[in-house]
Amino acid sequence: MKLSYPTSLKLDTKSLEGFSVELVAYDVKEPLPESAIDAECLVTWTNTPDNLKDAAKRMKKLRWIQSLAAGPNDVLNAGFSASELTICTGSGLHDRTVAEHALGLLLTAARRFHEMRDYQLQGKWPGHLGGPQPDRPAGKFTTLRDARILIWGFGNIAKTLAPWLTSLGAHVRGIARNAGIRDGVEVYSEDKLSELLPETDALVMILPGSDATKHVLNAERLKQLPNHAWIVNVGEYDLEQNPSRFQENEMFADGFMGKRTWYFCR
Repeated sequence: MKLSYPTSLKLDTKSLEGFSVELVAYDVKEPLPESAIDAECLVTWTNTPDNLKDAAKRMKKLRWIQSLAAGPNDVLNAGFSASELTICTGSGLHDRTVAEHALGLLLTAARRFHEMRDYQLQGKWPGHLGGPQPDRPAGKFTTLRDARILIWGFGNIAKTLAPWLTSLGAHVRGIARNAGIRDGVEVYSEDKLSELLPETDALVMILPGSDATKHVLNAERLKQLPNHAWIVNVGEYDLEQNPSRFQENEMFADGFMGKRTWYFCR
């Protein structure tokens, strides 16, 4: 069996000596070398779209793809057939790092670290951000304590993030295709969004990028969020995939002028 692996991955090939696998390295930014074309197994990590499209056209003996990304969108978009190949993802590999990133963004939003940075770059002291501050004022997101956090897409990353938020005093609820209790968190189905969004201080989106999730955060749902609510997107869902739809929503447009602020993290 021949396995082609990317040079973007640090692999201890010596530890694999003795197994009946022939290893062939390839550059994720270049067309595949001839020595890798007849490989039965392909490992992908940070490959360019052109590299994957080249592999999809030329690797006729391929039987298995191991993507190290949390989702295989790049592989599927390149033209590989999920019905003809076994395609595996790196689900679970990035739970802690992505959850930590989401937590950092939520803390930045609540504690206004982004404003402090902007004032620092201007050499100014943001007096309104210091001194005595109201304790959990209504209609504002200033702390995770008692904050109402809604996580849309309740998989492994959400299960890692939720207890961290809870330990900081947040009230966490989830949205997924199937309702139920997951690791102590109540998870609702999407038909409950109209009830949950108006009660949300921060919406954390951890959705895959697929046709099934395209435009799920539409103008109607945006209007259901309170004016002070934040959106933190750490999934593969593209919030900008249809800007014209968001531009129809005045609240979205006003967000860039201070009424609501948005993080777009891919």
